[in-house]
Amino acid sequence: MFGIIIGLALLVFLFLLGVRILPEYERGVVFRLGRYVGTRSAGFRWIIPGVDRMVRIGLREIVMDVPAQEVITLDNVSVKVNAVLYFRVLHPEKSVIQVENYLYGTSQLAQTTLRSVCGQAELDHLLSDRERINQQLQEIIDQQTEPWGVKVRAVELKQIDLPQEMQRVMAKQAEAEREKRAKVTLAEGELQAAQRLADAAATLSSEPSGLQLRYLQTLAEIAGGGKNSTTIFPIPIDLVRPFYDQLTAERERSRGAAAVPGPQTRLEGGDA
Repeated sequence: MFGIIIGLALLVFLFLLGVRILPEYERGVVFRLGRYVGTRSAGFRWIIPGVDRMVRIGLREIVMDVPAQEVITLDNVSVKVNAVLYFRVLHPEKSVIQVENYLYGTSQLAQTTLRSVCGQAELDHLLSDRERINQQLQEIIDQQTEPWGVKVRAVELKQIDLPQEMQRVMAKQAEAEREKRAKVTLAEGELQAAQRLADAAATLSSEPSGLQLRYLQTLAEIAGGGKNSTTIFPIPIDLVRPFYDQLTAERERSRGAAAVPGPQTRLEGGDA
């Protein structure tokens, strides 16, 4: 009786020793005497104690920070670049069998690929064309980690640190570009204003009534709404033109009359 109790206790102990509870986001890779025998899904699982060994592998997406890397760009500019890597395990058995530590391997592969890809690009493209570089990094890393059962979903450049000298040069370049755009905008505005003034002048010159209305409006603006004590009243040249022409004609006639000699003057000249 005592032996039966000991046997039952031993069986219960072995049973409890082999119990494994896997959550939904994990899978268990089982090895029996060193050989792969299967992958266990989530839930209650039991393995043979001392014979089987289970390795837990998480299926949730992993967000890994790639440390900053010293990179010399294609145009010989030294920068520091770091990135963020998003990946997950699709085949748990491959992540255990094909590589010793898939987390460490993926991290090292991401660092070397980051230096290689960024070193093949110029600084301007590295700053302005991040989407293309991110896609290129994702494709290369995903291709290399596929035998490990790891799927790289995305790679994002996080930060690009420039030397102080390069920052000052880029600031001057940006300032010069803004000044150029401001001058071009000002010139275009002056050109449009000149064109509008020319159109307005042509319209006013073709319509005498419009010219008179504009003249009256100018007088109202000069008067300042009755606030000024002195008002300058310009007289159009068309109003004084007849008087000026008449005065000029009278002067010409008087000069012509003075230049023609009278009868007495001619007679005296004949007697002589």
